[in-house]
Amino acid sequence: EVDFWIIPIIQGFVQIEELVVNYSESSDDDKSSPETPPQESSCVDDVHPTFLVALLSRRSRHRAGMRYKRRGVDKNGNVANYVETEQLIHVHNHTLSYIQTRGSVPVFWSQVGYRYNPRPRLDKSENETVACFRAHFEEQLKNYKKQVIINLVDQTGREKIIGDAYLKQVLLYNNANLTYVSFDFHEHW
Repeated sequence: EVDFWIIPIIQGFVQIEELVVNYSESSDDDKSSPETPPQESSCVDDVHPTFLVALLSRRSRHRAGMRYKRRGVDKNGNVANYVETEQLIHVHNHTLSYIQTRGSVPVFWSQVGYRYNPRPRLDKSENETVACFRAHFEEQLKNYKKQVIINLVDQTGREKIIGDAYLKQVLLYNNANLTYVSFDFHEHW
């Protein structure tokens, strides 16, 4: 009986745009090339195709919180500040979807203190983490079938302890549907 009073909400972002691509703008060299025969378009869409592009981001209600205050995984496999972003492109009666997820490293870790960039620490042992790590990725693989994990944790600095724990859990889980890539963007800054 209270459903009438409840308003469902999603914390996230939505934007939908219509894009038109003009392929007819070619260089003078292309127009005069003997190898490029003139082409007649059979449809207005071939000359100026219209794309409908949508971007949707949905933030999980589980373990949402402020940066440095909510980190890691919980006992149910939910990671802190988890966001699913989907890009949809609709063109010529076809819809394409690309989904990317992000969240905190799925091990038990935290950062204590209010100063900028507090030192991370592991809160539970490797053995205590295995079941929760497994629960997180079993849910991910149920939803998305395969995943490429891109670990953005600093591999040499103070975050190294978290990156090492993450890699160890991936190796222990040993699932062929996960691909692990470590990318230290500090090296490419």
